[in-house]
Amino acid sequence: MSQHPLTPAQAERLAFLAEECAEVIQAVTKIQRHGFDSYNPDAPQKGDNRHQLEVELGDLTAAMGLCNDGGDVDAAHVRTHKLAKRAKMGRYFHHQQEILL
Repeated sequence: MSQHPLTPAQAERLAFLAEECAEVIQAVTKIQRHGFDSYNPDAPQKGDNRHQLEVELGDLTAAMGLCNDGGDVDAAHVRTHKLAKRAKMGRYFHHQQEILL
């Protein structure tokens, strides 16, 4: 048994976060295979792949907010690490200079 068990609320938030991360990955891989403007011919009402990515990123942002609101993470720390990562990645990207400035 773990020395630091999760509460049911923590476990639920983390499961939601993991699920939303997976759905973002799925949206990204569809864009990589078929492009931003493609769409599922069986469900055109859901919009194109760009729209689906926007939906999934919104859902991920909601999951991140729940983790913050539930006290699992600190939004200020997340923002600090986000900015540090963005600055660091500028050295490794080859095609993002205009948006990283």
